[in-house]
Amino acid sequence: MPIFRTGPGRLGVVETHHLFQAATAVLLDVRETEEWDAGHIPGAQHLPLSRLLAGGEVPGAPAGSRLVLICRSGQRSQHAARLLCERGMDAVDVTGGMKAWVRQGLPIQDTAGAAGTVI
Repeated sequence: MPIFRTGPGRLGVVETHHLFQAATAVLLDVRETEEWDAGHIPGAQHLPLSRLLAGGEVPGAPAGSRLVLICRSGQRSQHAARLLCERGMDAVDVTGGMKAWVRQGLPIQDTAGAAGTVI
């Protein structure tokens, strides 16, 4: 990582999946509740961007953890990663978001544990 970083970094979905499976990162989904309920990554944490903008705390993130943020396409997660970096956290976002995650054939589930969809 460069010493002088101008903003949060970005990760691809495959790299994100590997980091998350290795438990070296906390995956935060910043989509709104309806989107989360329809389909999310098993084991991810939910922190809607609207709650983050209102000053919400990051759930389940041990101090010093790398935070990887995801949304539907990558725009909201970029914004959220920037906010968290400004708060002094190590945050990156996922390029292409949930749409790219699903294109790679990676798992998502709805709130009942069944196969989910991205809305």
